[in-house]
Amino acid sequence: MADLTPAQREFRAAMANLSAGVNIVTTDGPRGRAGITVSAACSVTDEPPTMLVCVHRASRAHDVLAGNERVCVNVLGSGQQDLALRFAGATGLPMHERFAGVVCDFAEVPVLRDAAASVIGRLGQVRAQGSHSVMFVEVERVITRSGSGALVYFQREFHSLAGAHRG
Repeated sequence: MADLTPAQREFRAAMANLSAGVNIVTTDGPRGRAGITVSAACSVTDEPPTMLVCVHRASRAHDVLAGNERVCVNVLGSGQQDLALRFAGATGLPMHERFAGVVCDFAEVPVLRDAAASVIGRLGQVRAQGSHSVMFVEVERVITRSGSGALVYFQREFHSLAGAHRG
């Protein structure tokens, strides 16, 4: 962090205290197959159903996601930190090997079968903002799974949260 400005260091320290869900954005199409871990993802509106994801423009997955225009935002569940690290590139696996051994359904795009939720859609507007692109996902299909809990990123570490027990 030596070449960051004081404002950048302060901002990063503050953002480390912002809990964020962990997601893997996947795609397959004319530009190839890709997947990337992101924590900057959220709902925008339910009229029409839209969410956004932020992807670093220097990422190898960026141009593949933008070029294919169809994505799946896979919301990770409790205990899936190894999967998050794999798709974040932390394991050193090249992109074409990240899907090896991962159970996916390939209807339109790779859907991680064990994700807590999977949101499939088409990219609408893509806007450059600093080092990242903000990609708006126009939702076409949603798959949810109960009992998976949640994986969150807080203070630069993964944390698993149990799902609520009702009944």
